Amino acid sequence: MIETLESIRLVEIVDLAVVWALVWAGIAWVRATPARPALIGLGILVAGYLAVRQLGLVLTTWILQGFAAVATLIAVVVFQQDLRRMFEQIAAVGLRRRMLVAGPDTVDTLVRAIANLAENRRGALIVIPGREPLEGHVDGGIALDGKISEPLLLSLFDPHSAGHDGAVLLRGSRASRFAAHLPLSTDHAQLGSRGTRHAAALGLAERCDAMCIAVSEERGTVSVARDGVIQTLAKPNEVAAPIRDFLDNLSPREGRRRARVWSALAHWREGVLALPVAALLWFLAVPGATVIEDERMVAVTVGGIPADYQVEYVDPPSVALTLSGRRIDLFLLAPEAVEVRVNAVLVELGRRSFVLTPDNVRHPEGIEVRSIQPDSVKISLREKDRATTP
Repeated sequence: MIETLESIRLVEIVDLAVVWALVWAGIAWVRATPARPALIGLGILVAGYLAVRQLGLVLTTWILQGFAAVATLIAVVVFQQDLRRMFEQIAAVGLRRRMLVAGPDTVDTLVRAIANLAENRRGALIVIPGREPLEGHVDGGIALDGKISEPLLLSLFDPHSAGHDGAVLLRGSRASRFAAHLPLSTDHAQLGSRGTRHAAALGLAERCDAMCIAVSEERGTVSVARDGVIQTLAKPNEVAAPIRDFLDNLSPREGRRRARVWSALAHWREGVLALPVAALLWFLAVPGATVIEDERMVAVTVGGIPADYQVEYVDPPSVALTLSGRRIDLFLLAPEAVEVRVNAVLVELGRRSFVLTPDNVRHPEGIEVRSIQPDSVKISLREKDRATTP
């Protein structure tokens, strides 16, 4: 192990760092997805399959392999939404979509309108997009492209308006669409007694990085849904802080940098857990996959002994085997998994010396026998004592 660490090159350090980041992101994604228990169950199934395959349990491996094929198809269906969002996040980072961020005046106008709606107990649902596209999550709606103003928002959510029950989608300082339908969340633990607007706000926040603001017409409260979490504010005018924080994170450079730093700090536990996992994966894939040779002493086992005979001695009783295989396979190779066996049937015909070849060595698949020292043994048998023979 020390020799392996001393031989690590710079490119391998970079490789390990990339794997660590990917494992970190994967663990954080698993913890955030609602289907986490099912994913953990699938992981246990895969780990069990690898374990029984390593142990050489042929029948169990065959059964789990068939079950794993079915489980893969089920996983695609169960995690369809999560996988889709993951790929959309990758696309958003890779394509670097140009974001239209509302200015301070627009934010002030938006806050005043929300406070007015809450004071008059008029239900409202407002969506501020993030970097991820909304097209696949939003249905219907009427194109508007109107400059955001307090009278415009109040009129859109007027109870006498045909589209007041839908959502208004913002784009920069303009309202791009109104009367849009959002997906509903089924997280009843978070929703509690909240209504359909809040379920729609949380539903979209679970599927993308948009911020959704819901105003309750029954309580006159304002709730903010973001990153799969919905929170009701103590006062309606407190909505200014989360809106500004959200928009700051959408700014071209500084916001993204700050968002990454805060995201890393928020998921530091996942980062600590990911480090040994990444190190293990790197060891298995890089130094663990390197083919090496290993020498070990193995006792000679005699088989095929005639019924009236017993072994008097084997000279030498053990031989040195030079085995070749992957470092990880040789590291995990149990002593009882290798056996040198000689068939003593010919001893009865007077044969005493036996040449050892790789055919005399039983070993797991993937391991090769390079040499045997010494390459021959002498076996002596003697008749069993008739007095002790039952």
